[in-house]
Amino acid sequence: MRLLSIVPWVSRPPTRQVGPVSDDSPGFRSEVRAGQRGQEFQRMPTAARAKTNRDGTAGSTGRPRSEEAHQAILDATLALLVEVGFSALTVEGVAQRAGVGKATIYRRWASKLPLVVEAFGELPGFEEVDTGSLEVDLKETLNTYLNNFNSTSLGAVFPSLAGERAHNPELSKLLEPVTRGRREPFVRIFERARERGEISEEVDVDLAADLVVGPISVTLFFRGGTPSAKMVGPIVDLALSGILNRD
Repeated sequence: MRLLSIVPWVSRPPTRQVGPVSDDSPGFRSEVRAGQRGQEFQRMPTAARAKTNRDGTAGSTGRPRSEEAHQAILDATLALLVEVGFSALTVEGVAQRAGVGKATIYRRWASKLPLVVEAFGELPGFEEVDTGSLEVDLKETLNTYLNNFNSTSLGAVFPSLAGERAHNPELSKLLEPVTRGRREPFVRIFERARERGEISEEVDVDLAADLVVGPISVTLFFRGGTPSAKMVGPIVDLALSGILNRD
């Protein structure tokens, strides 16, 4: 709090008052205007000032602490992405949902674009699997991916952002490292398989990863379906064995 904002509250000479001063009186309004930041502290409810933690120690008062506010903003962003989508999401709406001021958001993010990207990055990923078998690694990783997709906000948020990034170059640029990070585990699975000699050295591991993940995107965006675990076996089998009958 800047000292200037509270000076009018402490430096004004005493004046005579006849009767109580109401919130609507000119004197009260002038003090509010003169000390806008001081007003918030002065009028804080007693219950808020007396807040304590469960262990009996003094707790924080007023707005959430910085870390709590940060997480509340990310949670609110994800919730609104699910409810209204990227286009209709506003910083004002996020601030209202998170219970913070817009200035609190703008101190951390320049606009809603980096805010949305960070919130998207908060969605659960999956631990990499290394069983020593390409087939097993792919099936277990795909199952985990689809479980996260269908049991968290990922299934609703990802389509919204994927559609928006097609005509929003700035969003696409910011999202690229995040989406690449979610694809990398599949690339590394093929890299390990190549090192073990399960696949040829000439195999393009990036393209191979796309062959595995691609059917999920096709189901979601082109067929209007919901990716499910029953797709995993056929996807992996087809990707590993190919289509042509080579007998």
